[in-house]
Amino acid sequence: MNRSRIILYQALCWALIIGYDLVFHILTAKPNPKLSLGKELLLQFTFGLATMSLFYYCYVFVFPRGLRQWPLLVLGLLGTPLVFAGSRYLLQEVLLPFFFGFHNYYPGTTLSYYLIDNAYYLPPTIVLAGAAVLVRDAFVREKERENQLLLQVLEQEKTQAELAFLRTQINPHFLYNTLNYLYATAYPVSEPLAEAVLRLSDLMRYLLHDSPDGQVELSKEVEYLDNYLALHRLRFEEKFFVNFRQTGVPVGGQRVATLLLIPFVENALKHGVLTQAAHPVAIELALPTPNQLTFSVSNRISQHQKDATTGVGLPNIGRRLALLYPGRHTLSVHNDGQTYHTQLELHF
Repeated sequence: MNRSRIILYQALCWALIIGYDLVFHILTAKPNPKLSLGKELLLQFTFGLATMSLFYYCYVFVFPRGLRQWPLLVLGLLGTPLVFAGSRYLLQEVLLPFFFGFHNYYPGTTLSYYLIDNAYYLPPTIVLAGAAVLVRDAFVREKERENQLLLQVLEQEKTQAELAFLRTQINPHFLYNTLNYLYATAYPVSEPLAEAVLRLSDLMRYLLHDSPDGQVELSKEVEYLDNYLALHRLRFEEKFFVNFRQTGVPVGGQRVATLLLIPFVENALKHGVLTQAAHPVAIELALPTPNQLTFSVSNRISQHQKDATTGVGLPNIGRRLALLYPGRHTLSVHNDGQTYHTQLELHF
């Protein structure tokens, strides 16, 4: 709970306590020929303010320090009569006469009598402040315990994630080394087969690439797309109609998030019609300026599901773009039931 809300709740509690005391006094007070009802309510209100000063003196200064060191607690409690009596004297014997022209005590009241008379009201407020500190500390300890448990859970999840990451690193490296062996073995037998293995090996090399900022050169991303399409082209032989072209300024040293563009292509190949020469899948990468990228994919919608595996949905792509390029991208989608078109505009 934030500090402002705590202050608000405490203010409401004191307003209820003092308000209840004033209403109770109005309903039960007997007529006093020396003081009007308004003056009596002012005395009750200032008494409530003096009680507040005593409460917060104990709540903030006495008990938080005194519960750890007994001498401080004793000294703090010895100071409570001075705090309460001093606050009440300031309110009722200085401010009330100055603003309203009347006192609470008769002139000539001795200091000893004043202190003894006010000591009667000390114990309830002191006990209440001590109880409030104990409850507060109990909540703080419980919160610290919950945070400690949460930290332990996070540490366990981090350890599990690191182990899972290590496992995923072992398998791709093993596959990559195996693919290199298969390429060397397949080349004398079948050049198309060797080319497919080489393309797949290049894909694995890209997936294994790691960078501190999670970005790669745009040329590497384009090379990955070329290899990905080449593998599909080998698979479908002459019935694979997908056009990938680049326009605008040449690809230079621009850097983009790894695997940023491939989900659009994957979805097009998964849900699109790939075998119609009249309606090929159209993929275009344009660089109108060195700092601006436009990537569009358009495909006819297939009525048959060719791949039952789970792809990357547009909501996930949108969330990733929002995290990586906030305020620097535009993603548009058009679906008329026959053709599906996506376009990403990105500023580096």
